[in-house]
Amino acid sequence: MSHWIVVPFLLPALTACVLLALRGNLPVQRVVSVVSTFVLLAVSAGLVAHASGGDVLVYAFGDWPARIGIAFVLDRLAALMIGLAAVVACASLLYAIQGWDSRGPHFHALFQFQLMGLNGAFLTGDLFNLFVCFELMLIASYALLQHGGGAQRLKAGLHYVVLNLLGSALFLVAAAILYRVGGTLNMADLAIVLAGAPPEHAPWIRAGALLLLAVFLLKAAAAPLYLWLPGTYGAASAPVACLFTVLTKVGVYAVARVALLVFGSSAAMEPIATVVLPAALVSLVCAALGAFAAVTLTQLASWLALGSSAMLLAAVGLFSVPGLSGGLYYLLASTLAVPALFLLADALAGARGSFGDRLCRAPRMHGAASIGALYFTVAVAVAGLPPLAGFLGKLSILQGAGPLPWFWAIVLGTSLLNLVALVRAGTRLFWSTDSGPGDGLPSSASMRRLGPVAFLVTAILALTILARPVDRYTREAAHNAVAPVTYIESVLGSTGVGWSIEIDPAQPQGGSR
Repeated sequence: MSHWIVVPFLLPALTACVLLALRGNLPVQRVVSVVSTFVLLAVSAGLVAHASGGDVLVYAFGDWPARIGIAFVLDRLAALMIGLAAVVACASLLYAIQGWDSRGPHFHALFQFQLMGLNGAFLTGDLFNLFVCFELMLIASYALLQHGGGAQRLKAGLHYVVLNLLGSALFLVAAAILYRVGGTLNMADLAIVLAGAPPEHAPWIRAGALLLLAVFLLKAAAAPLYLWLPGTYGAASAPVACLFTVLTKVGVYAVARVALLVFGSSAAMEPIATVVLPAALVSLVCAALGAFAAVTLTQLASWLALGSSAMLLAAVGLFSVPGLSGGLYYLLASTLAVPALFLLADALAGARGSFGDRLCRAPRMHGAASIGALYFTVAVAVAGLPPLAGFLGKLSILQGAGPLPWFWAIVLGTSLLNLVALVRAGTRLFWSTDSGPGDGLPSSASMRRLGPVAFLVTAILALTILARPVDRYTREAAHNAVAPVTYIESVLGSTGVGWSIEIDPAQPQGGSR
């Protein structure tokens, strides 16, 4: 079974190579890319089902020991992220093949390379290979951002590239510092080495941890490093922005995985815990204010994407099983809803013609009833209103926070601002309409564009209906992440390295015993 772990990484890589050979034959490229992505979805679903039993699968490339080799590790958290990315990728690709992919010769190959980097980042058990997967993911995203051309995309891409190159340089410095201390970059091995490091190594450990944290917060678009996200996502084409919503979640995932696994029992956990939650809450406020001031539906979706990442980071920043469990449930709901909003904004812009997705009065669009019904469902999910899964996830995060009045106030206050922004947008787009014919796409064309949006909405509804088993899965995944004993034993035990450690899940900010 462990051989299946590499499929989410190798399948997109091989597909991308095939697609490069098929350059110039767009119809065949579309078939190959869609089939491969849905096969990836099926494999991811199988890995999620297997991980739900609690087994941690390890694939050691070349059967090298963990200290010097490359290892992929699949636990509940990694399987959850791979499955979520596959669902969003399918919706994004189904939307792209309706015309967006024809605006550049290498869209499908770049799309598959993006999936390769994403899945590698979720699966890798090694810090340096996490860096490699980040670079694979980011190089593909640089090109996808420019897909279709235009001055706005070029400007946003320049900022995006410069900031991420700076983050990559800091990542290498941090990895070098930690290798100096531990002599390894395998995360499970580092967890053991850093937990027993002598006191004189504590400053080096803290320095490496805080540099890594800065890199991950940049990837997650956390304050004060968040301003790149609204411009970048707002400039990208709709299917690219849809897939990009998973990119910031990689940063949040890296914070949770590395902080709890590598530094959970070391001297670096306290400064990490001091930084993460305030940065997340400031980002949450900034995102809500940006959403309130948005003048287009795409801008609104971009700021809400930032708010989704910030809310998840706040849940991670609690560094507890209840908080992380609620965050993972919220992750599923919001990472399905925000991509749907990006696709809906583009479909709505086509239906409104020259008025685009600006939040202003316009003639009634073709297919307004169907578009409006989907917008209402997506808005309820994004705002976190009952009865959909976004409400259940946000409620779980608040319960996990416990008696923290300021945390509750910020979360509820920003949720109210987001709700007002979504209601105002819906009012201007669907109710404040002028009489007379519009110049948008006919209903048949609009309906075809709404198919991928309906796919994501169906996934949100399924997540709501299956709330009990999903909640049980996220709680177990959170417990495994906060107390990663099984993860460490599986990685080191698979290579014949013996050790014994026990981590107290009630004290995730530093208590190994």
